[in-house]
Parts: sequence; C-alpha cells; structure tokens
Amino acid sequence: MSDISAAFVRLHARLAPVPFVPEVRLHQADEPIGLWELTEGEFHSAQPPPFWAFAWAGGQGLARYVTDHPEVVAGRRVLDLAAGSGLVAIAAARAGAAAVRAVEVDERAVAAVALNAEVNGVRVDAELGDILDGDAGDAEVVLVGDAFYSEAMAKRMLRFLLRVARAGARVLVGDPDRAFLPRDRFRRLAGYDVPVPEALESVRVKHTTVWELNPALPGAAR
Repeated sequence: MSDISAAFVRLHARLAPVPFVPEVRLHQADEPIGLWELTEGEFHSAQPPPFWAFAWAGGQGLARYVTDHPEVVAGRRVLDLAAGSGLVAIAAARAGAAAVRAVEVDERAVAAVALNAEVNGVRVDAELGDILDGDAGDAEVVLVGDAFYSEAMAKRMLRFLLRVARAGARVLVGDPDRAFLPRDRFRRLAGYDVPVPEALESVRVKHTTVWELNPALPGAAR
C-alpha cells in the first residue's frame, strides 16, 4: 500500500457503516460524481473508476450472506476478486476465514482494502494485479461482488470462475441484476433488497441476488 494512495483514500472518503452490513465500516465517498472526475475514472479512461469508494449492491448482498452464513468461509482460504473497498473480504475475515486475499487492479483500491481491514480489526492480504488469465492460487472459496457490469469484464470473469470452480473452489457471486451475468450457469442462494446511493444507481434500493456457480449446469462448457 503506497502512502500516497492511502492518503488519497483518507482525504476523499470518510468512515461510515455499510448500510446493509452495519457490522462493517468502510471509507466511503459522500459525492460520487466529484470523486469520479477527480480520479479521471470514466470508463474510456485508462484509470479505473473509483469502485473502492462505494458499497455497491452486489458486494453488500454477498457480504450480508457471508455474515449470516459464516460456515461458507469459516476455516477456509478465501479469494475476494475485484475487491473494490474490501467489503466482502472483510466480511469473510470476520466470519472466520482461515486466510483472505483481496485482489484489485486499482492501486487506490488496494490501499482502501488495507485501510478498511485495519479499521475493522481483521487481516486481509490486499494485492494489486490482474489474475483473470491465471488461477485462484490455493483459495477454497472465491467471492465476487458486482463484477458483471460490462460484457468484456463478464466474459473474462466467467472464464476465470469456471476454471477455478472446476479446480475445486466454491464460487459465490453477488449481483444486482446486471445485464451481463449468465444466470443459466448459476443457482440462486438468496435475495436481498439493498440500499444504494441514488446518484450511482438512479434508485435507492437494488434487488440483489447471491448466486453459486455450478460448472456442471447446461452451457457451462461454452
């Protein structure tokens, strides 16, 4: 975690409980548009959008599920992929995971994960990198919150998740009905109505589903 990135997170986000998972506190931005412009994080830019600064619906739903069902991660090695703020990773660590690794492509997100884990009194190994063309290491459970937001990302993510599921990892995804999630390859575990920033989602509540990937379902080999 670089000192500059950590200072940026502290300056532009304040600690607050997560609306749907109040057991966890995160550094969160009050005003999304200003921060988006400040980080030059539009989708056409080389700089990733500041996903780390908000508690997105998919992550909130998945973190709620892990918190309420700690047996999913307790005693297991966990990978939180496209971790954003680290909300899901922190929930897994609080639920008793043996080890938690959170991977992000944005250096500021890595700093946010580290800061947020420290504030919540848990250990999360925050890592900078793109591992979608590789594997999940020794992870026994892979958690993904709200990562199917574009067609390109969804295709890469699905290939990775199918690969790690076939290698034996359990894969859970939190998704607020994004268009690019291939639902026919998952089974539903739970559904929640999650409060979200209206400035981000144009609504105050997003229905969010927690899914488990089943690589044996029809179409999964494609």
